[in-house]
Amino acid sequence: MSLDAAQITGLLTQARGVQPRTVALRRAVHRHPELGLELPRTRNAVVTALADLPLQVHLGRAVSSVVAVLEGHRSGPTILLRGDMDALPLAEDTGLAFASQVSGAMHACGHDTHVAMLASAARVLATRRDELAGRVLFMFQPGEEGFHGARHMIDEGLLDRTGPAGRPDAAYALHISATVPSGEVHVRPGPLMAAADTIRVTVSGRGGHASAPHDALDPLPAAAAMVGALQTAVTRRVDTHHPVVLTITRIVAGTTTNIIPETAFMEGTVRTLSEASRATVHDEIRRVCRYTAMAHGCTAEVEIEPGYPVTVNDDEAADRLGRLADTVVGRDRVVTMPTPIMGAEDFSYVLAEVPGALAFLGGCPPGVHPGAAAPNHSNRVVFDEAAMAAGVAVYAGLALDALA
Repeated sequence: MSLDAAQITGLLTQARGVQPRTVALRRAVHRHPELGLELPRTRNAVVTALADLPLQVHLGRAVSSVVAVLEGHRSGPTILLRGDMDALPLAEDTGLAFASQVSGAMHACGHDTHVAMLASAARVLATRRDELAGRVLFMFQPGEEGFHGARHMIDEGLLDRTGPAGRPDAAYALHISATVPSGEVHVRPGPLMAAADTIRVTVSGRGGHASAPHDALDPLPAAAAMVGALQTAVTRRVDTHHPVVLTITRIVAGTTTNIIPETAFMEGTVRTLSEASRATVHDEIRRVCRYTAMAHGCTAEVEIEPGYPVTVNDDEAADRLGRLADTVVGRDRVVTMPTPIMGAEDFSYVLAEVPGALAFLGGCPPGVHPGAAAPNHSNRVVFDEAAMAAGVAVYAGLALDALA
């Protein structure tokens, strides 16, 4: 069913009513950012925020995750709502009164807002248990920033039929963006974000004196040739309808001006939007590096470290999220994204097993044009806290819409 205007108005009223709590939790988490999979202080903040609610709370064993379950008054399906909790390793330079107090760590991707919005959505839904036919599974996840936190939670049984809330029937997440107008919701069906894999190549030759390169096997020209050859391979071997981004970001070799080094090392990233193009480009990387090295009399050892898979929104779930957002923020403020983005997201692990969708929530700060705003992952990024009320209402509305 679809929620009517009166129900949406009620949700927004409740979301605005708990906004002081939402802001307080967000700022508390923002002041004390934690990295990776172990987030003891953040986890305690979440548990404390949920303590007075009628939830079954489960703490992760291997990682600092929190899973909370809200049982409706009648039986029915399970809806999963995700909020990630970890920060990034950079020094904050925003000048905010509640700026990070931890050296070298900052909530530069808005995960602090995700935590706060999800906790407040749990509070709103707890007052509406009698309207729920089923249960809501709140997934507070560590380690999204490259640590595969969602996969760790899945390995601990999050999505199992014998898990905390049984097998979820649908899964949703919001991700705030400082370069999207505040309060807008951007979503699309199908591929939304890319798979992200790391490339590492060690080129081995034979060192020698820089004045006599003919007596050595210089690995640097081989490495340099590989960079160009890899770009050509992407344009000539991968279907242009399946975008691929391959970027070499680092080359390290040598110690001084008159020594040809024994080895050269380079690394970078490859982003793909389908498993077929992902497999193709992996094969091409190995082939190009191997034979380019051989052409220079060298050898190449190639390592491709798999990162997050492609984030694929279920068509029906993306449509449901978009229609729900229409009624919450207004139809003119819901945007169907024309193309995916090449960033990566480990909610992809959940969406690979459960139909669902991730959407972007605009959080551009007041008085700033989105095109000029400091983006996510910047040490100067600032989010509009007013947008969090819309996020709370969308989270709660998704559960009510599915379970009413």
